[in-house]
Amino acid sequence: MARWHEVAGDPRPPTSADLVVESLLLHGVDTVFGIPGVQTYELYDSLARAGSIRVIGARHEQAVAYMAFGYAQATGRVGVYAVVPGPGMLNSAAALLSAYGASIPVLCLTSEVPMDFLGKGLGHLHEMPDQLATLRTMTKWSELLEHPTQVPEAMATAFRQALGDRPRPVSVAVPWDVLGMRCPSPSVAPSPLPRPALDPERVAMAVDLIAGARNPMIMVGGGARHAAAEVRDLAAYLQAPVVAFRGGRGIVPDSDPLGFNCANGFERWAETDVVIGVGSRMELAWSRWPDRPAGQRTVLLDIDPRQATRLGADVALIADAADGAAALTKALREVGPPGTDRSSEFREVKARVAERVRDVGPELDYLAAMRAAMPHDGIFVEEICQVGFAAYFGFDVHTPRSYITGGHQGALGFGYPTALGVQAAYPGRPVVSVAGDGGFMFAVQEVATAVQHGLNVAAVVFDNGSFGNVELDQRRLFAGRTLGTKLTNPDFARLGEEFGALGLTARTPEELHAALHRAFNAARPAVIHVPCELGVGASPWKYLMPTARR
Repeated sequence: MARWHEVAGDPRPPTSADLVVESLLLHGVDTVFGIPGVQTYELYDSLARAGSIRVIGARHEQAVAYMAFGYAQATGRVGVYAVVPGPGMLNSAAALLSAYGASIPVLCLTSEVPMDFLGKGLGHLHEMPDQLATLRTMTKWSELLEHPTQVPEAMATAFRQALGDRPRPVSVAVPWDVLGMRCPSPSVAPSPLPRPALDPERVAMAVDLIAGARNPMIMVGGGARHAAAEVRDLAAYLQAPVVAFRGGRGIVPDSDPLGFNCANGFERWAETDVVIGVGSRMELAWSRWPDRPAGQRTVLLDIDPRQATRLGADVALIADAADGAAALTKALREVGPPGTDRSSEFREVKARVAERVRDVGPELDYLAAMRAAMPHDGIFVEEICQVGFAAYFGFDVHTPRSYITGGHQGALGFGYPTALGVQAAYPGRPVVSVAGDGGFMFAVQEVATAVQHGLNVAAVVFDNGSFGNVELDQRRLFAGRTLGTKLTNPDFARLGEEFGALGLTARTPEELHAALHRAFNAARPAVIHVPCELGVGASPWKYLMPTARR
């Protein structure tokens, strides 16, 4: 079978860049986010000649990496971005670190100084002391390729590493001069990803613990997004609430009596005798809810064997989330009948908590307006801001991968470029990005990217003229003194219009609801400015860290 570069009319042996693109095609990549530069010209020329991979540019390397992060989180596939080495790679590092923390499969394609200068320290353009060593601190796997013959196998390995076991970011660097080097090299097709075999004895031990529980709780994270059906079956059998903090939102819908957010879950914590963690770091259990009930036991189901040691599980099942949850349900059915229906009890708990959290105030009203304006399959991208924090418990989520998170890194400014990557993955689905004025300005230039590439994200910017969370903390901790928190801002709606987006202003939740409908109907990128006052209502942190003073 002819290879793509031959079909494109080039009878010569492929370059390293051609082989990189061939691997992308073999692995089903349809989009690459990137900014070209002199060290990656050959790669971008190969992408141009191949023609079948969409290339979405941006105005900053951090943005293209976060776009890949959003694409991967929304789809479960590898998000790919390409940047120059040195400063370009470092500009993208916050997104790589976010992907590592959130267990998201992202592939960074970069370059290096020419081979004759590698490691010499002469100060060649974009040279770093040791780029590969730096990349290895924030990726699951990284490699430097010195010859075209290395490319096919290394690229196949990169995809296996990104998606296999615990998904995480990876990187491949091909030096400037090696990218254009030609050499016949056989292609390497994707191989099936291995799944750990369940240990029947461990399953039996877990069942012994779970079967005797009076008030079990299931905690789910991003590692269970693909296992929604299996988790729901397990929860229904046990009549156990399924608590999600970030990445697990929507695995069981908030509309389901068994679907709990973190505020609802804490209401049940004191009575929980067995916790079943599924694809989750269980941050709620070891950090946010530290007062664990006496005698509480933990069953951990995770594909990463190191998690069992980190979390001190009583019983650990090393398995894919779907396989493990299905095995537990099957084994439990063999030892006893399902739990008595607790729907009414759980609905009452959720209603009670929903009333209690109303003291947070306007953030919840704005979140309700956004939820009402969005269709069932709309995708919400959170951010580090007061509305973003309140969304952890104040925004209803119906399906997995429709609540996109920055994970535990909490990188300010990730939200808008991440939302652009989500929209690139699903151009037909409404995508709403929320941000504070401070965080939005980290990537405001990417409104131009949205307009250029038709990425119709509705960016809702809550403007209180400050880095609000920091200001509130400073006021509380330092006798009302603040420093470095006040901001001077543009008119965000007008700024959106200057970029060619739809610019709107909403001063009430009702106006925000109408503005979102207008944005969705316009099928254009939109910037919706929401002027607001800082510190109205209780802090959402009282429900995110209920045992700590905030």
